Amino acid sequence: MTLIAERPGSGAARPYRFPDIVRRTVAGGRVVAAHLPGQMLASASLLLDAGAAREPAGREGAASVLAKALEEGTTKRDATAYALALEGLGAELSTSVDWDAFRLAVGVPVGVLPAAVELMAEAARTPLLDPAEVSRVRDDEVTALKMDWAQPGPRADAALRADLFDGRYGRPLHGDPASTAAVTADDVAAFHADWFLRPGTLLVAGDLDVLDLDALAAAAFAGTSGDDLPVDEPLDVPVRDARRVLLVDRPGSVQSTLRLGHRAPHRAHPDYVPMSLAATVLGGAFTSRLNHLIREVRGYTYGIRGDFGFSRRFGRFSVSAAVQTAVTAPALADTVGEISRTRATGVTEDELAVARTWRAGQLSVEMQTPGAIAGALATLVLHGLPDDYHATLRERLLGATVEEVSAAARTHLHPDGLTVVVEGDAAVLRDELVAANVGEVVDAKL
Repeated sequence: MTLIAERPGSGAARPYRFPDIVRRTVAGGRVVAAHLPGQMLASASLLLDAGAAREPAGREGAASVLAKALEEGTTKRDATAYALALEGLGAELSTSVDWDAFRLAVGVPVGVLPAAVELMAEAARTPLLDPAEVSRVRDDEVTALKMDWAQPGPRADAALRADLFDGRYGRPLHGDPASTAAVTADDVAAFHADWFLRPGTLLVAGDLDVLDLDALAAAAFAGTSGDDLPVDEPLDVPVRDARRVLLVDRPGSVQSTLRLGHRAPHRAHPDYVPMSLAATVLGGAFTSRLNHLIREVRGYTYGIRGDFGFSRRFGRFSVSAAVQTAVTAPALADTVGEISRTRATGVTEDELAVARTWRAGQLSVEMQTPGAIAGALATLVLHGLPDDYHATLRERLLGATVEEVSAAARTHLHPDGLTVVVEGDAAVLRDELVAANVGEVVDAKL
């Protein structure tokens, strides 16, 4: 072993460059690809307009059950044969569901990507969906949800969401134990028939000099028909006249789980960059104002986080933390106060410099793999962003000014309209929360 007395210096910084993008329409579907010359690995994703927002009322969780059932065999091969086919390529099929889309993805050596896309399409278009297997997958999902919901947090999240949104957006993204338990094999098959037989969009990240996009698209879109579904308009962003506190009872709890939030604009809003930076200063990093005050100065929590979450039709500002029961009221008062201060006074140049550097550096680190590039392409497609969006995002993050970020904080932070959720021992907390005058205290209805 060779010991080095002096640490090597860092190399010269290289400019960040997002790959060139190619778009085309093939076999009734859309292809969006990023060119990674010389890259030995490639990623392909099938993006379908079949997100959780498409689930019928009372069957929230159907899309998540389907996501886990897709590898349980197809009309062409059973589950074992399908798993062996994937393994033979060194591939793994991944699935994910969010509010806007259902996504299947494979990442493999570039030379076997065509075969991997065929297997991905086979699972997406022609799953077996054997009723017994679907029921087993559903029961496994219900068990996992019950275990999750037994912990602090999910009920508080559900109470906040239900207070901020109506309809499907007011229910948990992946459903809850009761709604998922109500999902039948017929429900899953109907969801697949309704939303999975349109072409969708194929996302490819790899060396386009050796990949045949037309052939990949033909495999991905085989047996499909129909046009893209229209995208509904973004939701309004109403602001409450006054704060309210929703109390979720957890008898005997020695901690309180806190969730504070309000609606916010959608992902494609022109203020996305300054909003994100304002949230980073406030609560999005370890050096944030909230973490400094609530963790470092007060010692109320191991960590507190505040940020904006974005979707195609809506956004949400939220703060989350867990504190000891005895300090619940002062922790809430300090948290609301820090949000109010950020809205009223904006950010400083020193704070913003840290946030700019961290966010821009994080962006560069995250965009290192074909899978990450494919995910970035999905952002373009889902939110109607221009092809140069990621190529210029780093510069826009680094170029944001104190004035712009402070203006975004004034416009998009609403401390007086927050919904505050406290999950904890209601018998101990109620009087203290009323006395703290954070907002009207009511019991959450779940």
